[in-house]
Amino acid sequence: MPVIQPPSKVLVSGANGYIAMWTIRDLLEHGYSVRGTVRSAQKGRYIRKYFADYGEKLELVVVEDITKEGAFDEAVKGVDAVAHTASPVFSGDIVETAVKGTIRVLQSALQFGQSIKRIVYTSSGVAVMHEVDQPTTFTEEDWNLPGINALKEQGKNASDIVKYRASKVLAEQGAWSFVEEHKHEISWDLTVVNPTLVFGPAIHEVTDPTSLNFSAQLFYDHVADPAKSDKVARQSLSNTLYTWVDVRDVGEGQRRALETPEAGGERIIISAGPWRWQDFIDAANSLDPPPQLSKPLPKGNPGVGSQHSCMSYLDNTKSQRILGMKYRSIAEVTRDTFADYEARGW
Repeated sequence: MPVIQPPSKVLVSGANGYIAMWTIRDLLEHGYSVRGTVRSAQKGRYIRKYFADYGEKLELVVVEDITKEGAFDEAVKGVDAVAHTASPVFSGDIVETAVKGTIRVLQSALQFGQSIKRIVYTSSGVAVMHEVDQPTTFTEEDWNLPGINALKEQGKNASDIVKYRASKVLAEQGAWSFVEEHKHEISWDLTVVNPTLVFGPAIHEVTDPTSLNFSAQLFYDHVADPAKSDKVARQSLSNTLYTWVDVRDVGEGQRRALETPEAGGERIIISAGPWRWQDFIDAANSLDPPPQLSKPLPKGNPGVGSQHSCMSYLDNTKSQRILGMKYRSIAEVTRDTFADYEARGW
């Protein structure tokens, strides 16, 4: 029997985010009710409009500062599960916000979440893998401890990417430590999902390509903007550094992690596989009919992308075995993302 099932109510933090919006959509489409948190009423207006057809199935509450003690006390009351997606990427005090925000959700759930059965925390593949000098396969047993060491060594001089990687490790470690410390008090269990680099169409509020979130903007800049094509052509093609996943699969993975009994107490990599920008560029140039965009498509070095190995391969076997995940392909995500660009007039 599922841990939760429709019409259960799920709390989704950071509701206006790239991943969160697809998580909410997946939950609503499967008959769930959703309570989403946003930092201000203004940030909730677009969400209400986008999901207007679902009426009272979607509720929004304001949590101005996720790091404050008691921030989620009211939000967790009466929900059956929590999907915690709210986390900074490259803004503010990345580490403190990620760590404290995650602990605040768990503290509130412990004190006021009597009806909660499961919490799913969205960590990241960067909490699993670290930089290597030869092709390496990472699993859920691995931790990016070098990322924490890099932050300690660099201190205030650390780049945003170093801070972000460390924040995901420290926040996830904090979550598991909290559960262990309070295991005799909590009535719910914890599942952590670790998505890799996330691409795919955006349904959160964006106005132009520069307002896309970090990973989606990377995709646009490298695959849809010809001004970047020379850079891609000059790029070393010896290895792929990482793996990718479609944002819609991350949303589905969140729901499956909420529902599946066997997912309790597990961390689960959510990943479609290795990639190079050239793979996506070739997929875009193979679209028939060609997308009608405001700029011509980059060409890069046709055909050479898939010939090279992946430096940091994140094994998705566990997600397939426990959650039954089946991932979208490079061709699918490219087709649907470019359809989104075309609809937006980009």
